[in-house]
Amino acid sequence: MRRVALVAFALSSVALAQAPAQSGGAQNAINGINSYPGPEFIKYEPDRELHDHRIDLFLNGWQGSMPRHEHGSLVLRDILTRGDNFAPAEKGAVLQYGNFFAYGRLAPGNSTTPSRLEGHQEVYYILGGQGEISAGGDTAKLRKDIAVFIPAGLEFVIKSTGDGPLTMYLINEPTPAEFHPKNKMAVKDEAAAHQRTPAGGDPYVVAGASGHWGHIVRELFSPADGLATEQSVITVTLNPLTMGEPHPHRPGQEEVWAAIDGESLAFLGTEIRIQRPGMAYMLPPDATTIHSNINAGDKPIKFLYFAKFPDGDNWRHGAAPAAPK
Repeated sequence: MRRVALVAFALSSVALAQAPAQSGGAQNAINGINSYPGPEFIKYEPDRELHDHRIDLFLNGWQGSMPRHEHGSLVLRDILTRGDNFAPAEKGAVLQYGNFFAYGRLAPGNSTTPSRLEGHQEVYYILGGQGEISAGGDTAKLRKDIAVFIPAGLEFVIKSTGDGPLTMYLINEPTPAEFHPKNKMAVKDEAAAHQRTPAGGDPYVVAGASGHWGHIVRELFSPADGLATEQSVITVTLNPLTMGEPHPHRPGQEEVWAAIDGESLAFLGTEIRIQRPGMAYMLPPDATTIHSNINAGDKPIKFLYFAKFPDGDNWRHGAAPAAPK
């Protein structure tokens, strides 16, 4: 019953964005009678149905894409690619700022060829397996929930050292002509990353969450770490029977949500879709279509999130507390 109540609560948010319903003359539901005698009295915005069903173009999984190779033996399956934030020509072609977002697989015992990124940079978020990455004289171990940022111009090699494949999400961003990249890779353990605290005294933020009702945010990479186009790479966790605050995005905001752990209900416009690991979406930034994710299960779920925000927005990551001496 709690799951049903949570989903019903989410769906009620849609009504806030719709035109007022005509009165059917029925008594109020508090008296045990439906507020509306039939669905014909619930009036939605005209022509919204076609618009909302197009949300499937903004949600995609890697299983339906053809494999391709990068850096030698790293096999990629695209999830989101370059296209149009508002009117993608094909499923997943929604990125106007990032180059692509993909699922990667490096077979056991394989290594990438020594590579340098020219005109672009990459973030790797490890989903499973064991490995190591070497760049600029530094070497780091790779396992689940380790994130790595590789700047442009830095030679690097990735090795898969476990019995199973090394799997990952990969974010590829362009670098502007005038951009000066870092000369070191950055490595973050998601479990030890700085956890964001609420910006203000919002009474609807769940205890222990960072904002947007139930979002628990851990900060991975920002422009201070060397990002050129993307402005925030974080993880967002939702505890059981919690959800994010439904809200829209303004033009200029390119925000991607990729499932890492667990299954959720993705609430997009007036539609609900099941989002599983390997799937990602970008909300059309039309200032009208709302989104949220709902954890109706009994275990925490986690997402990888990256975004470019409209000019002038306050997107900066909070400062991590200094380590005790």
